[in-house]
Amino acid sequence: MEDAHAAVPNLDPATSFFGVYDGHGGKVVAKFCAKYLHRQVLKHEAYSTGDIETSVQKAFIRMDEMMRGQRGWRELSILGDKFNKFTGVIEGLIWSPRGEASNKVDDWAFEEGPHSDFTGPTSGCTACVAIMRNDQLIVANAGDSRCVISRKGEAYNLSRDHKPGLEVERERILKAGGFIHAGRVNGSLNLTRAIGDMEFKQNKFLSPEKQMVTANPDVNTLELCNDDEFFVLACDGIWDCMSSQQLVDFIHEQLKSEYKLSTICEKVFDKCLAPSTSTGEGCDNMTMILVQFKKPIHSHASAEEVDDKLKTAVN
Repeated sequence: MEDAHAAVPNLDPATSFFGVYDGHGGKVVAKFCAKYLHRQVLKHEAYSTGDIETSVQKAFIRMDEMMRGQRGWRELSILGDKFNKFTGVIEGLIWSPRGEASNKVDDWAFEEGPHSDFTGPTSGCTACVAIMRNDQLIVANAGDSRCVISRKGEAYNLSRDHKPGLEVERERILKAGGFIHAGRVNGSLNLTRAIGDMEFKQNKFLSPEKQMVTANPDVNTLELCNDDEFFVLACDGIWDCMSSQQLVDFIHEQLKSEYKLSTICEKVFDKCLAPSTSTGEGCDNMTMILVQFKKPIHSHASAEEVDDKLKTAVN
């Protein structure tokens, strides 16, 4: 299991944060993001001015920066069970942070040490996060995890899967000196945006946003309305087995008789899980966050109303 997640209903008194991180090549980058990404959103100067879109975009890029050098190596070592200093591949147990966002100031100062030149892990993770403030839902995504909202029973994708087949992704990869073979970046990675994966981010003449694999997310903002029923964040282990509409339909059917959202998540996993490992479908890691709106959405909702509007389950 290489996934991690974060659910912080009170990022601040008026804001909730939810994130799904699907690791590949190891678990530790997903664990790192689950621990630190929402904290970086909160501490960026743009956040204090109400510019959540900029703060979350910068937080994605910041994850790669923080995992470099002696400090990055040390933090990754703490999060992982086993650490190979030559490859940067770290393995650990599935993990999710407890409690609320930390207010502790950490400037992530440079550290001297034997790993000061560490360029970061070769493992990586997708990141799909949803931030709810009042009547807005801000979704940021890098990779092939997905956010879907149900509006009057219809599924609407709030993120786009970043695959090599997309023309905009292909153009960036080629311009950065990479290639696509068998639907994979440099014949290896089957997604085009991710946090970590530093071996694909070594062009010193390009900004982080223009590397062949980039952590730069697509950011979309949705105005919520009374027709919105719930939204889902899930990794591709779910989407490989169910379409967005199929999942929304399944959840609606379950809500007729089941109140506990965590039980509904478990039923989704049971439906997707392969009966055997003879086929690839249904054999991937599966992580899902289901957030249900419990009261009509009103513009300029007070801080006290945020908790009333959300009912949350995390699996």
